[in-house]
Amino acid sequence: MLDQSTICAITTGTANGAVAMIRVAGENAIAITDQIFKSPKSGKKLVDQKANTLHFGRIINGDEILDEVVVSLFKAPHSYTGEDVVEISCHGSAYIQQELLQLLISNGARLAKPGEFTQRAFLNGKMDLSQAEAVADVIASGSKAAHKVAISQLRGGFSNELSQLREQLLHFTAMVELELDFAEEDVEFADRTELKKLLNQIDVVISRLVNSFQLGNAIKNGIPVTIAGETNVGKSTLLNALLNEERAIVSDIEGTTRDVIEDTLNIDGITFRFIDTAGIRTTEDQIENLGIERTFQKIDQAQIVLLLLDLTKKLDKNIERLEEIRERIDDQQLIIVGNKADESGSPAIRQLMAKVSLDDHENMAFISAKKGENIDYLKELLIETVNLSQLDNDEVIVTNARHFEALSKANEALQRVVNGIDMQISGDFLAQDIRECLHFLGEITGDISTDEVLGHIFKNFCIGK
Repeated sequence: MLDQSTICAITTGTANGAVAMIRVAGENAIAITDQIFKSPKSGKKLVDQKANTLHFGRIINGDEILDEVVVSLFKAPHSYTGEDVVEISCHGSAYIQQELLQLLISNGARLAKPGEFTQRAFLNGKMDLSQAEAVADVIASGSKAAHKVAISQLRGGFSNELSQLREQLLHFTAMVELELDFAEEDVEFADRTELKKLLNQIDVVISRLVNSFQLGNAIKNGIPVTIAGETNVGKSTLLNALLNEERAIVSDIEGTTRDVIEDTLNIDGITFRFIDTAGIRTTEDQIENLGIERTFQKIDQAQIVLLLLDLTKKLDKNIERLEEIRERIDDQQLIIVGNKADESGSPAIRQLMAKVSLDDHENMAFISAKKGENIDYLKELLIETVNLSQLDNDEVIVTNARHFEALSKANEALQRVVNGIDMQISGDFLAQDIRECLHFLGEITGDISTDEVLGHIFKNFCIGK
């Protein structure tokens, strides 16, 4: 049930700045603000003003002027939350912000909970649940790609696709359930052939959405790139060259890196999480062996593996290490990086190229990490490896783990319906599985939700949004 109380919060953070904004929402938002706001020119109360207007005036605490402000006035239902909303733009002093908040609270408002404004927007039908979650993603987006995906979801691209799926399924559910009322007459209102055709079409869409989560999650949180290779091949030097700073210790002593070092870099709007790992070799050092174990863990967890090979070493040794990593990785992208190209010369490069046959998941680059040669080309390869064609085509990409789980369960229910049709089971069992599929799709948009789910979602929002 929607809480009708009036809430307030600082929406611009509490640090000092040129300006700050405090949002007030609820059925008494305008009346409460009227108690502390005076307009020296018009003298009118805010409650008598037109909606969607700005008003200059003063915040008054008794006989004392706290600040000169601009008030934005929005009246229900034409506001962010669907309620009466007042947004007070004041000077950015932390003292002024806190005093203004206390004035609002003492006059009947209460401090908003994290995400409560957006939760009210959802409950008042201003947006569905997936759009509400996209609000947090827009705020948190740290790259162009993450921002593009979040904006697409906020504008309803994901919701529209799911709504079409649910509408198609609802029609057949109604037909199947109608059959149950005429069970004794042995009639079929839902054409099983048409239903199976529809289910296969929906399965293609849901499977595409489920499969997009790997890319979406990587875009949202940063694409993990593990830099792997033997000791002293230049892994730490490469990390420093990519970041353009001395992030990792570089030494001629083997086994210098014993733990993973992580840092992020934004390349052409995509955030990459580079992970420098311990060199792979046989050693009796227990601490170094722990580091090598972590190296293999990070290779397993990576989306892209940069395997560094030392071109000054014997070709057979490099091929042996390459084959070991190839056996280790599953569906990760592999970029084979021949390092120290400036020292080895062209013959070593030609020999490695002649020996290595690349598949669709592999690329190759030759660099000098120490001199920074060909690092830009390596960055271009990273962008190509990510394959952002889905972004360029404005396809819906799933970035939320909750959505991914719900879609996976919906797909399982869908498969049970298809199998049920093939096995010619009765309509009541088919209807149950279709309803389950509809349930999980509805969980994403909020057509079906619980207080527990809503509480979990909105507690992760910032206060004021």
